[in-house]
Amino acid sequence: MIHLWRFGAGLAVLGFASLACAEFPDKPVTLVVPFAAGGPSDKIARDLAEALRKPLGQTVVVDNAAGAGGTIGSAKVARAAPDGYTLLVHHIGMATAPALYRKLSYKVPEDFETLGLINEAPSVLIGKPSLAAGNFAELRQWIASNGGKVNLANAGIGSASHLCGLMLQGALKTSMTPVPYKGTAPAMTDLIGGQVDVMCEQATNAVPQIEGKKVKVYGVTSLQRLPLAALKDTPTLSEAGLKDFNVQVWHGLYAPRGTPPAVLAKLNAALRTALKDPDLIKREEALGLTVVNDDRLDPAGHRKYLEAEKARWSKVIRDAGEYAD
Repeated sequence: MIHLWRFGAGLAVLGFASLACAEFPDKPVTLVVPFAAGGPSDKIARDLAEALRKPLGQTVVVDNAAGAGGTIGSAKVARAAPDGYTLLVHHIGMATAPALYRKLSYKVPEDFETLGLINEAPSVLIGKPSLAAGNFAELRQWIASNGGKVNLANAGIGSASHLCGLMLQGALKTSMTPVPYKGTAPAMTDLIGGQVDVMCEQATNAVPQIEGKKVKVYGVTSLQRLPLAALKDTPTLSEAGLKDFNVQVWHGLYAPRGTPPAVLAKLNAALRTALKDPDLIKREEALGLTVVNDDRLDPAGHRKYLEAEKARWSKVIRDAGEYAD
């Protein structure tokens, strides 16, 4: 009798779960962006939200939950109901936060379901317009001769520019003076004005300044050159002498741990459809971004890549001795 009751109760639960998944989504889906509106991650999330609307058959809204290097928004999603209606769009900071922050209210990847990578974005090494160095070799010599006096700007602890700067110093085997800002815009303003010397920044943000000749460009951080007109003659840093130097800022989509498998499958299918949208691809490419179309679009492939990136950046951050309390 007891076994029959348990069996019946189990069927009821399964039936309810199946019904819930069959109806998903029956209300708007929210994409949480752990950064302020107007930045590159916000732009990517808003473009993705529009592309997801059709395959999901629902409105997709963006919620900016900025602060603490992306950890506030990430924690918000980790604590959200695991029903598929609250998702996270986050960049490489998802992999670096565990090493950068001594105390996190969530675990990576344990507290999240990976849904697939969205895109990759290389950065560029740029300098203030008054720098005499005309190429990377000359810049490298100038940095070496000026030691720790060189000011290296970044958009804040955990930002793409901060991480790229750590990798750059390690590759050059030298130290520069980090100058953190509260975002890309003020950092770029001071670089243009000559208050800081150099900066690693996503091509998305740097290209307009390069086209306007407001900054000097010294190299691309990917292993391949970028097809953008403003960068077609710019070598990769690997070509310029930093062998295998490769810093890609990637974005992924996440759900809270425990989201039902059927809901995850629907979300992954919608993501795959969205990333084939010609308008989305065109917008991404115009920003110097590459839409992911490999095994990292699969949830398992995404998780494997996330864990590998977490291990890689943990070493870089440990070696640099930089932490955010």
